[in-house]
Amino acid sequence: MGAKIKYTDEPIGDPRVVADFLPSPDDLAFREEGVKVTLALSKRSVDFFKREAGERNTQYQRMIRRLLDAYAELHERDSAARSNKRRKASRSSSA
Repeated sequence: MGAKIKYTDEPIGDPRVVADFLPSPDDLAFREEGVKVTLALSKRSVDFFKREAGERNTQYQRMIRRLLDAYAELHERDSAARSNKRRKASRSSSA
């Protein structure tokens, strides 16, 4: 083994909580139209999705697709909110 880790009781700075925006594996198991792509994924990720899909009697590719859809949806909403803030700011500064 490597060197022992020495823990100290020191302040850790100014931590912030990050919202857990990723859906649970149960939320990833539903059907939607898709577009075929070629994508290389890590073995670890594929093994995880295969195991979770097997427990839920669904396809692992479908679960991966749903995860990517959820990620895109979150960031589309964030992007739209930022655009709205910029529009409101530019309107109020020009008034």
